[in-house]
Amino acid sequence: MAASSLRQPHEIPLPQSPANGKPHKSALSKKGKGKAKEQSTATPKRRVQVPPSEPSSGPIWDWTFLTDSLASNVAPIFTKDGSYFFSLVGSSVRIYAATTGKVVSTLTTPRLMSSDASSDTLTCAVINPHNAFQLITGSLAGVVAVWDFVEATLLQIIDLAQPLHHICAHENFKDTVFVAASRPSKKGVNDDNAVVLRVSLKPADAASQSTVQSPSEIIPVGKTRFPTGLAFSPSGAWLVATAGHKAYVASSASLRSGFTKYVSPERLTCLAFHPSEDYFATGDEKGNIRLWYCLNELPVKPVGVEKKTQTTSLHWHAHAVSSIMFTPNGAYLLSGGEESVLVIWQLHTGKREYLPRIGSPIKTISVSKAASGEEEYLLGLADATYAFVGAASLKITRSYSRIKLDPSALYSAPSTSRQQYTPFSIHDLTSTLILPSSHPSSLQIYSPISSTLVSELEVSPSNRVSRRDEKPVEPCRVEQVVISPSGDWLATIDSRDGDEDTHGESYLKIWLWDQKIGSWILNTRVDRPHGLEKVTSIAFSPTSEGQSVLLATTGGDGMIKTWRTQTAKQKSGPAEEFWVARSTSNVQNESPSHVSWSPDESLLAVTLPRRVALFTPSNNALRHTLTSPGSGSFNAAHFIGKAGRYLAVIGDVDLLLWDLVDRSVRWHHISSGPINALVSNPREDVFAVVLAASSDEERAKSRVVLFQVNSAQPTKTIALPFSFRSATWYPLVSPSFSLIGITHDWKVVVLGDKMHIPQGEGSMFKELAAESSPRRRTLFQDIFGKSAFGDQGKASHSSGPPSTSASWIGREGTRTFDDAAYLMPPLETLFEPLINGFLKPREVPPPAPDPVPNEDVNMEADTLTTFGGAEGKRVVDQNEMDVLVDVFRSHTLKARAPAISVTRRNGLVNGQMNGVSNLPKPNGISKGVVINNSPDRTSTVSTQSTPMVNGKKRKKSMG
Repeated sequence: MAASSLRQPHEIPLPQSPANGKPHKSALSKKGKGKAKEQSTATPKRRVQVPPSEPSSGPIWDWTFLTDSLASNVAPIFTKDGSYFFSLVGSSVRIYAATTGKVVSTLTTPRLMSSDASSDTLTCAVINPHNAFQLITGSLAGVVAVWDFVEATLLQIIDLAQPLHHICAHENFKDTVFVAASRPSKKGVNDDNAVVLRVSLKPADAASQSTVQSPSEIIPVGKTRFPTGLAFSPSGAWLVATAGHKAYVASSASLRSGFTKYVSPERLTCLAFHPSEDYFATGDEKGNIRLWYCLNELPVKPVGVEKKTQTTSLHWHAHAVSSIMFTPNGAYLLSGGEESVLVIWQLHTGKREYLPRIGSPIKTISVSKAASGEEEYLLGLADATYAFVGAASLKITRSYSRIKLDPSALYSAPSTSRQQYTPFSIHDLTSTLILPSSHPSSLQIYSPISSTLVSELEVSPSNRVSRRDEKPVEPCRVEQVVISPSGDWLATIDSRDGDEDTHGESYLKIWLWDQKIGSWILNTRVDRPHGLEKVTSIAFSPTSEGQSVLLATTGGDGMIKTWRTQTAKQKSGPAEEFWVARSTSNVQNESPSHVSWSPDESLLAVTLPRRVALFTPSNNALRHTLTSPGSGSFNAAHFIGKAGRYLAVIGDVDLLLWDLVDRSVRWHHISSGPINALVSNPREDVFAVVLAASSDEERAKSRVVLFQVNSAQPTKTIALPFSFRSATWYPLVSPSFSLIGITHDWKVVVLGDKMHIPQGEGSMFKELAAESSPRRRTLFQDIFGKSAFGDQGKASHSSGPPSTSASWIGREGTRTFDDAAYLMPPLETLFEPLINGFLKPREVPPPAPDPVPNEDVNMEADTLTTFGGAEGKRVVDQNEMDVLVDVFRSHTLKARAPAISVTRRNGLVNGQMNGVSNLPKPNGISKGVVINNSPDRTSTVSTQSTPMVNGKKRKKSMG
């Protein structure tokens, strides 16, 4: 991986959600003699700030990030049994269950007082070779942390005061790790120069009892450029680092001798060692993979030596190779990059296989060693998705993702005008978010309630990979998205600029929500709705009873257009509904920038540079024009409150509130910074103004100012450590004022006033208990399906209340049939739950009265009662079950058995030989049973008489 790609500004993580309160006890602990104490005589170099665990009334607003914007550059690390894998995200380590994809625990390193949020980013991790239950991590803050991940306990913190980039360890070196760190210089830390250090995990005597410890020994191995890889050979005899155009090789037997440098024609991006032999592979930025067989050719004095050696080259990738990995048996080599293709190289023949169209560029590759022996490849994609690939089938078996966002490569729009378009909306029918996906021509549908990605909508099909040596093809980008208040219609605008090779495109697409399949269906496409100019705004009208929904658009051509639905009757089949143009108008050839509807659909507000025009949608008549000579240019206008009496107009720094009844300006406010957006509370006469940072240095900061209609003075001002690309009202959290938006770092954040935001799954320290480990499907379950009695047995032993399964709605019921047929349970086990999810079950009739106790039980009824079928499902109560149990006991178990006469044949008497019975004894005859085993007479079996049970009679025919 190129060095420059690791230090981009958009990869600097934002701080976590604020929370104040009493700090919990330190997570530091040690076993045995090395147990940590409260205070030490030695003064540590830095202090540790342990994050608080309980929020208090300190911050005015609470916020939480629904997902992280970027995937980790570090390949996931599997546990020894393959049940879990570790993923480094920001300053935390997330532990995922391999079979379910759920986050079962999160490990967060405490922040040092002298470090900022960006320096806490974790950059490397390795499993302790001498303890398979310990994880060692390194960060840009120069901190090496040792974790017991089973108990979620931080064992040790070692401060090196140098940014760490890679870490490795080997069983030959006990209590020792090797790290690649940025080398300090006179001007500070230089990221272009690095040094490989041998660091002892044993603390120095002076700081052995400190919270932050210093290592007892640090030995420099050699200097390198910015490192892209650091690894040990399987035998531990060689240490190899890659940086720039060179591979640095050192013998572990003589580390003080330094590195021998082997030159590569291209810049190296990744490194992998063969699992059993002493040679390694590298990938470069031109797509070449080289196998290096130079470990046995080291000179006697390797200090300062640069050499070239013979290598084996494998070339298929057109872009830089992001990751390579050998399979455990060493027969295959896996590689991936920007092409979104996994390449499997067979080393002894040179042949290769492909797994194309993965969906996003491959950043990391890991190999899973499952306990069942099944081998899988874990691909870490650029859109923060983890995809498992079966080694035998070479197909994606399962994938786990939350929100797919990859702004580093796909959202670097060249023009500044495109950056203001961030498609974002909320679908109230399904409580889902409509967000930009990892490719600019697609949208994704995300459920914040279940924290799952529901589906992805490809608005404009396009090629996602272009050739390396040619000019990149500019894809169509989804610029705007809006959903009708009823939730039935979705409108999108996608376009791209033209150049000398391609012409400009602009499309208005209207989608219909299909409740049966739970997805959006393209209904109407309008090419160039505003000619060669861009569409500047789009809005659906509120739906009223007896009125059809309307759509209003404005464009750079100065036109204001409205669209309506039309039904075409067909001779055969149902009527077809589609959208057509309804009206076209303009206001003195001025270019409108925004359009909005009043809550009662009686007014249409069109924002022009110096005025706001109010139209009557029924006849397109211009009702009134609002102007304010003392203010600057206008950007947007929004109706405030449930009644829509007030209209708030925003400019660059001006905020005006009009009273539409009086047709006058109620008040005028000048903000202290640029106004980014205005969000209105649809339930009250309250709205929020999002202020952007006034300078580029403070781009990561913003403010939210709350206003009421009766005063120009803000009621509350909230300072935030991030800025918004897009923000809107969020009605899914609480009745208080809440917002949801996309930050400039492409994170989705929810924030609000006096509301409790639940923590995500596995967001806190948690022990990996045995019951939390994922359970694999057995062969019996693959063939016959999941047992219907397994969950009932668990529920009966649980202390909590029984859980009720929610009914299936929309597309959730159809997901059952997505798996292969041989992996699905029998159809008879699926039919009834599926039908109950779509249809309301019939009311169960009251059960039949209990039989009279002294009455004979009629076992030969003329009519048979069905327990399921067209008559409905019959419920058997406890009284009826008791009657059946009593009948069974009285007529089968304890009934008088007549004497049985059996003749002896060839020495075997009905399963008896040599006086020992081969048949199991029937229940109820363990006592008082006489067995006659005499060889010269018949054998008889007799039992004692059994009294009547519960005073019930036996049937005469059964006696």
